[in-house]
Amino acid sequence: MYHNDFYTPEVHGPYEMIGIGRLDLENGEVIENCELAVATRGELNEAKDNAILIPTWFTGTHQAWLESYIGPEHALNPEKYFIVIVNQIGNGLSTSPHNTDDESIAMSKFPFVSIGDDVVAQERLLREHFGVTELFAVVGGSMGAQQTYEWAVRFPDKVKRAAPIAGTAQNTPHDYLFTQVLMDAVTSDPGFNDGEYGSHEDVMEGLKRHARVWAIMGLSTEWWKQERWRALELESRDQAVREFLEPTFAALDPNSLIAMGRKWQYGDVARLRGDDLAAALGQITAKVFVMPISEDMFFPARDCAAEAELIPNAELRVIEDIAGHFALFNFEPTYMEQIDRHLGELFAS
Repeated sequence: MYHNDFYTPEVHGPYEMIGIGRLDLENGEVIENCELAVATRGELNEAKDNAILIPTWFTGTHQAWLESYIGPEHALNPEKYFIVIVNQIGNGLSTSPHNTDDESIAMSKFPFVSIGDDVVAQERLLREHFGVTELFAVVGGSMGAQQTYEWAVRFPDKVKRAAPIAGTAQNTPHDYLFTQVLMDAVTSDPGFNDGEYGSHEDVMEGLKRHARVWAIMGLSTEWWKQERWRALELESRDQAVREFLEPTFAALDPNSLIAMGRKWQYGDVARLRGDDLAAALGQITAKVFVMPISEDMFFPARDCAAEAELIPNAELRVIEDIAGHFALFNFEPTYMEQIDRHLGELFAS
């Protein structure tokens, strides 16, 4: 079992654990008592039509959204909207390999949870716990974008607006392979066998290898070439890896990374319509702003643009940012200005 004080309110800020009962998974397995870690801001209005759902990204929690994206000065304004951030299953706060009391699914036996399973769980949470049956918007980045697309396709009558940021509706072969490399880096720990851990040193080395893969793909070639790490008060490329990226991932539970990575690999709304991506995206009724990041090497803008063309009421809004996929962490001063502008226009539509 993984013991760590990283996955706590002291680190990530307050949240509520809400049980939604038995969750039957797409692959036939079951989580008997699924619990979701939820943070909210704002108030639900009387009509219950001002709710915005935010699902989380790979390794991310509600903390990232609360710190950078939400506030009266932002488009995600809690004075106007009831904002619900739901931590995805397996992210370390919601039901995950290291925190479940169900011994049948702990560690190596933790089941494969799909993007669809997350969305089914979120829909039940919103409906049964908050009484929300219609969403003003769904906004999500990276794996959160995968969940955003899943929502718009699976529940078209429940989603009025959608903003998938830096993510695709159908994972590409390249992204599948890349995610496998991320998971291989974690499981390269010589003591890692069927979810069990080796020595602390071996676990840490696996997580550091994982971080170094992110250094290659999470941040763009231009970000490194222009030495943009200097804005983070770092003095060298190697220090950026050693003191920024490696500590970021060293605190994480390897089994949670595996649970999320598998989910990421198989993200694909086409399965909902007979493996026909055009048919799946063609049934979306929400107003959609597809928002790729210009230098993103995971989800290139051209891939997102191709999907946008299949959505009846979609606009492509490219976020220009040199940081690449890690722009999501709000490194560059122009990033949030663009996010707020595009979301503001979407919410006004």
